[in-house]
Amino acid sequence: MTADSKPVNVYLSLGSNLGDRQHNLNMALELLSQRVKVVKVSSTYDTEPVDNPDQPRFLNLVARIQTGLAPLGLLTLTQGIEAKLGRTKDKPNAPRPLDIDILFYGDQIIKNSKLVVPHPRLEERAFVLIPLTEIAPKLIHPVSHKSAEKLLAELKQGVQGVFKLPDGG
Repeated sequence: MTADSKPVNVYLSLGSNLGDRQHNLNMALELLSQRVKVVKVSSTYDTEPVDNPDQPRFLNLVARIQTGLAPLGLLTLTQGIEAKLGRTKDKPNAPRPLDIDILFYGDQIIKNSKLVVPHPRLEERAFVLIPLTEIAPKLIHPVSHKSAEKLLAELKQGVQGVFKLPDGG
């Protein structure tokens, strides 16, 4: 963080379904912590793949960070970490060692060609809403104005396929 930028609370979703999934998540958190303050991390969840079911299961978690990076600077950082851990952008929804999505950046609403925040599909995804609700149940979505726990309660397809791992992964 630079001295002149006020830290912003940001929520990230991290997922991995290739290689040593837990190691990939741990490495991503370690690399993030070198540039941002990792404040809180959810439990890890074993989850079914959503958009392309013909691939290995994911491990997912949500982290709350504080950063002085601008949204696009944070996107560059997260994409760099994904690449460092072996992600290639061959095709959408392909298996990957690491995926980091920016769910919320403070209470900002961002829509441009590179980034949409809040994440446009988070309200449909149990693998995001369950860990998000674990660490921030009262967090308010700046578009729907609903809390994370309310979004989870309203989830249409339910929470099947999302299993909390015992502590320690």
